[in-house]
Amino acid sequence: MPPAQNPDRLRSFVTAFAALLERKPSEAQILRDGGALLQQLVAVDDWLPDTYAQAQPERYQQYLLHADSAERFSIVSFVWGPGQATPIHDHTVWGLIGMLRGAEFAQAYKRTADGRLQLDGAELKLTPGTVEAVSPNVGDIHKVRNAFTDSVSISIHVYGANIGAVQRSVYTEDGASKTFISGYSNTRLPNIWDRSKELKTS
Repeated sequence: MPPAQNPDRLRSFVTAFAALLERKPSEAQILRDGGALLQQLVAVDDWLPDTYAQAQPERYQQYLLHADSAERFSIVSFVWGPGQATPIHDHTVWGLIGMLRGAEFAQAYKRTADGRLQLDGAELKLTPGTVEAVSPNVGDIHKVRNAFTDSVSISIHVYGANIGAVQRSVYTEDGASKTFISGYSNTRLPNIWDRSKELKTS
């Protein structure tokens, strides 16, 4: 697994994304410009601390990396063990998914006139460096799975809220839903703000 050598990448991403939101952009601008920022972050795999890259056998892990103090956005690493998958689910807020390591498949769904869910296009494969968007405005219901049955995959997600505290829904294909709040897999955040080592060596 690649070593975590450059915490400045995540710190710089947080600062740039907060600056983007300070401009009060439209959702379309957030998905476009924020997507470009996320693409830069996941283009290099040398910054994610190993603690937040650990798969667990029982289910995929959602590690909180950063939560904006005003809860305007949150950043998480999704760690997929071999063959792991989500149920069909929504987000209720805008989101950006950037593939860091391995690969995943995402299958979008849409509602039919009678309220059932049906496949919305072909399954999308995300590979390292690629970014995809979700939101109630561009498509918000999907199912995601690790593309590999023998190795771990990791994606980095940015959401327009404190996503672990958002009430969302999982679905069956007949359209029935059940609400859930995901929470997070970790209780400690990475310390990206300690720049003392950099300052001591500069």
